[in-house]
Amino acid sequence: MKTSQQSINDKSFYRAGTLKRIRRTNHQLDQLDNQIVGVLEDDHPQSVRHVFYRMTDPRLPESVEKSDAGYRHVQDRCVKLRRSGRIPYAWIADMSRRGYYVHTYADASEFISKMAGLYRADLWADSDHRCEVWCESRSIASVIQRVCTEMAVDLYPCGGFASLSFAHYAAEQHNRMKDYRPLTIFYIGDYDPAGVMIDRSLERELRLHLDSRIDMSFDRIGINESQIAEFDLPTKPRKKSDTRSQQVISTVEAEAMPAHILRDLLRYSIESLLPEGALHAAKIAEQSEREGLEILAQHLRGAQ
Repeated sequence: MKTSQQSINDKSFYRAGTLKRIRRTNHQLDQLDNQIVGVLEDDHPQSVRHVFYRMTDPRLPESVEKSDAGYRHVQDRCVKLRRSGRIPYAWIADMSRRGYYVHTYADASEFISKMAGLYRADLWADSDHRCEVWCESRSIASVIQRVCTEMAVDLYPCGGFASLSFAHYAAEQHNRMKDYRPLTIFYIGDYDPAGVMIDRSLERELRLHLDSRIDMSFDRIGINESQIAEFDLPTKPRKKSDTRSQQVISTVEAEAMPAHILRDLLRYSIESLLPEGALHAAKIAEQSEREGLEILAQHLRGAQ
């Protein structure tokens, strides 16, 4: 599997157009639905906003305009496609609303059996680094969570400018671990007047509370100015009323980066910190330990 920057650059992208539609015919709606299904079949999960940006490609037979109205139209089609069963609900990523659950178990054997499937070997035990991922929104977190879980790194969706308590809590988590290996934080957020300030504010707050013995590096891996040109990402003009970050001429949402490219960028960045073969070795260890836990659960069931 290609994970290098070269493989990422092999992809071709587009600059979104601004098509004006008033009302689509049934034939046009069918075409748009087929495009949405095709995009999600090739790459899932994606947020609705990721799908929307893919639908603004002017090369598509049925493009949508790059506007709030265009987004709402794609959102509506995604709802109808899920309710009709044409696309599974899980293909649309959404962490914005989640329940809080209480887990109970019939007995100790059931608890051990359930926990066996959750066991993770310490992928980072032999690494000279530690790593975690922060992102600007839960929409982005929904798309990259799978990579973070597989690579055993914590994920923090800060929801814009992180609260003082949120940044303090994250720093204190590291301080309590007393692990003084260098800490690398990868950040993903919008490229706009506010977005380019959020990561700076976050980095400043984390450094304020982090133990001085922990060497932290903060790396914004997306969206940055070079990626806008490299991937030909769709842009929109900045608001004239916003006087912050004057160097930002055009704005780009993080969701404008196709989901699979975003995941590839993140995976490549995380893997660069791991010893060679660490992921493969961890998976073998996990399988062995899980089998041992299942045997223990069976013994407990037999003893009851």
